[in-house]
Amino acid sequence: MTSPAVLFDIDGTLVDSNYAHVHAWARAFSDAGIAVDSWRIHRSIGMDGAKLLSSLAGDAPEDAAERAKELHTQYYEELSPLLSPLPGALDLLGAVADRGLQVVLATSAPTNELAILRDILGVDDIVSELTSSQDVETAKPEPRIVDIALDRAGVGAERAVFVGDSVWDVTASVTAGVPCIGVRSGGVSSAELTEAGATAVYDDPADLLAHIDNSMIARLE
Repeated sequence: MTSPAVLFDIDGTLVDSNYAHVHAWARAFSDAGIAVDSWRIHRSIGMDGAKLLSSLAGDAPEDAAERAKELHTQYYEELSPLLSPLPGALDLLGAVADRGLQVVLATSAPTNELAILRDILGVDDIVSELTSSQDVETAKPEPRIVDIALDRAGVGAERAVFVGDSVWDVTASVTAGVPCIGVRSGGVSSAELTEAGATAVYDDPADLLAHIDNSMIARLE
């Protein structure tokens, strides 16, 4: 039988990249002539890209919104040398693999961003499956990316756990029937993650690793 799987979001969950996204989007919107407060951008990080644009750009001309999207990609790539794994992220992934569980990267990041994130993590040898924005028309909070990750891992929802940092992660996971562990390293509060449906919330990957024996991950073994 295929081993149970732990599905991981990456941005804000394994890599400290959420605030780079905020900065890149803030600069991109400004340069495209669209006024958007940074705190609103932060609240939308992790959401499907098209939904993020429509919710933040509002009634801005389509060409301006498209320009902002292109500029975000450019500015994020410029910031990529500043990105790093979150505390305990690599050890957590290793611990999951050592327990005989599948490590699945269930992200909706575009392929260019995913390449950056995979290079930062450097753990392709223990990753059994992964997803990207190319796999779905609409990403989180819609559950399709989680469904695809489950299909590729060859497990049902009852034999998986999702780890994410945003309410969009939790919503997608819960809708797909997968228990979700939240981490606060993306800048979202414990209360919001719990209200969205997270079964437990930890500060960051290091905190989850320190309590892994009593977590939903241990129950998969």
